[in-house]
Order: sequence, then C-alpha cells, then structure tokens
Amino acid sequence: MNTTNNPTSLGNTRHDRLKAGLIPAIYPLTLYYDGSCPMCHAEMHNLMLRNTGELLAFVDISVPGFSGQPPATTQKDLMTLMHARQADGTVIKGVDVFRLAYAAAGLGWVSALFRLPVVSTVADRLYPYLARYRNRIPRRLVQLAFETAARRAAARAQARQCKAGDACRL
Repeated sequence: MNTTNNPTSLGNTRHDRLKAGLIPAIYPLTLYYDGSCPMCHAEMHNLMLRNTGELLAFVDISVPGFSGQPPATTQKDLMTLMHARQADGTVIKGVDVFRLAYAAAGLGWVSALFRLPVVSTVADRLYPYLARYRNRIPRRLVQLAFETAARRAAARAQARQCKAGDACRL
C-alpha cells in the first residue's frame, strides 16, 4: 500500500503535517503596520528586536508612496486594522496577527494568553476600537507600556550577539 499521500500514515507532529501540505505555511509572516503611530511603531520595534528566527517581515505602510499592499486590500484597510500576509499568501487581520507574531517572536505565553476564550473574545471586540483611536494615546503612556519590554528585548538580542562571537559593546 502506498502511504506517501495518505494523511493517516504521516507523523503526528505539526511539522509532518506542514510538510505534507495539510497545514498552510504561515512563516515568514509579513506585518503591515502604521509607522506614524507611536504605539504601532513601539510594538513593531519590540517585535523586531525579538525576531531572532527571522520569521517576521515588517512593512511600514505610512511611508510616502507606499503601494505594496497585499491583494484585495487597500491602504485604507491597512490603516484601519493590523494586517499580515502569511507565507502561503493568506491575509489575516486584527488580533490574529498579534497571536502569530508573538509566537514567532518567542512570546508564546502572550500568544497563548490571547487564545484563552475569555481573553480572545475581549481582545477581538476591543481591538477595533483601540486601532481606531490609537493615535490619540499619549506618547508618554506608550513609552511606559513598551519601554521595559523593548529594553529587555534589546538586552537579550545583544547577549545573543555576544554569544555568537560578534563584537560586544557595553
């Protein structure tokens, strides 16, 4: 019996199912973000520092002349809610983007938190309002919310470079 294309004969790991084409390829995940928004910029900077596996790509949609939006989306769509394009071309938006991005950046516990039923429901309902009014959030509040996380991520990134034998600066 030929078991090459028989899903029941495949291993049980996600990797086995991905190789067999049974799970869509997610990474690299391209994140489309508003770099002119202090909160968005701070969060993407935090993710960039943690992106050691290079599973995330970042596209600032606020740059003049931006025209690289994914198919079936407009600049207005991208400025309204966070969007991402998975490796297989699937476009996702909203809190689902953050769930996948946090997992890719080594923040699996945050991703898992957003999958809890109560947290997921609240986040899915509140995110559109947060996105709509994101530019009204004071910069100082954004700094307080993201500064510690960004400092921690930068320190870890620096430590990894030192371990890899690159020149270290203190």
